[in-house]
Amino acid sequence: MGRNGNGVRPASKTTIEISFTYRGKRCRERIRLQPTTTNMKKAIHHRAAILDAIDKGNFDYAKTFPNSPRAKKFYNMLGDVLTVKKYLTDWLAYKQPQVMASTYNDYRKIINNQLIPAFGDLQLTDLKKKNIKMWVSQLTCGNKRIANILCPLRVALDDAEDDELIEQNPIQGWGYSKKEKPKEEHIDPFSREEQSAILAAMSDRGKNFVQFAFWSGLRTSELVALRWKDIDWVKGCIRVVRKQTQAAKDDEIPKTSSGRREVKILEPAADALKSQKVWTFMANDHVFLNPRTNEPWEGDQAIRKTLWTPALRKAGVVYRNPYQTRHTYASMMLSSGEHPMWVAKQMGHADWTMIARRYGKWMPDADPECGKKAVGIYGADGQKQPPAAIENL
Repeated sequence: MGRNGNGVRPASKTTIEISFTYRGKRCRERIRLQPTTTNMKKAIHHRAAILDAIDKGNFDYAKTFPNSPRAKKFYNMLGDVLTVKKYLTDWLAYKQPQVMASTYNDYRKIINNQLIPAFGDLQLTDLKKKNIKMWVSQLTCGNKRIANILCPLRVALDDAEDDELIEQNPIQGWGYSKKEKPKEEHIDPFSREEQSAILAAMSDRGKNFVQFAFWSGLRTSELVALRWKDIDWVKGCIRVVRKQTQAAKDDEIPKTSSGRREVKILEPAADALKSQKVWTFMANDHVFLNPRTNEPWEGDQAIRKTLWTPALRKAGVVYRNPYQTRHTYASMMLSSGEHPMWVAKQMGHADWTMIARRYGKWMPDADPECGKKAVGIYGADGQKQPPAAIENL
């Protein structure tokens, strides 16, 4: 107790000590106030509020004295004494070996540049949905970017709940979206004439790479990771089992089961592979190498700078990024009448709805003969409608 038995006493020239009993333990905590008469009265009122909270069962030691070493003895959950910054930093390090390098790189940027500046100083248990909703509502980016920002936070808070650091993930099952104009993905495939001009502007190895890209539909990350052992010459297919992203030091497997697939080798793609054999086949490793360094490509930035952009400029073709080779493949297949489901499987989509949504305008109108095969097979004499009946419908 203090000198007057009120549990408050001067501890130094700059601090006042408050003593009280909590959970059967005698506690003494200092608050940074000069022990003047006015401040001593404030300390008495502060102690009274503490005793009242203890009596009502809602006293939070960690929130009242966040810097106290005793707080850890009395916390209800570890999240009461753990800042968001500390938790997310540790969680990121824990998560690194469990996710792909590209995913980790995205998480790291979002956590360090967005989440920690916004919420880092809060105790983990103080991070509520209302805080997040208010912050998200002030972001000027689109819904897709907002979803990407919330993704690592949601996963991290799920883990915090599983580890009993918090009672419940405050944004479990919640997502934010705002009204925005619908955006169409920029799909601008190269025409036959443009393809010819681009290939004519390239040297042998560059030409092989781009021609193969046009006629295989592989993603850039899949092209640069392709090995000769992934080519099945007997079955006439490419086994897509790996990818190489800018952020990853090593190969990664595709994210989805549909991404791991067999792609039929079409004749122009086969021609490109046969021409490429002269350059890299004996090494029995990467199919395509950077012609300038004779080393594996390090993502699409190097491709744009050293191969793609100069060729388009030389060919006089309007610039589009290298990924448009994949869109070109899709448009060529669909406009030629190939089945959308087959195209979807070739490109690594789980179903054809993505194909229809992205490339619907390249899908030809229905053949006038459509339906006649079904009539011929299933239209038995007893089931067929006579022509007169059809005319009267």
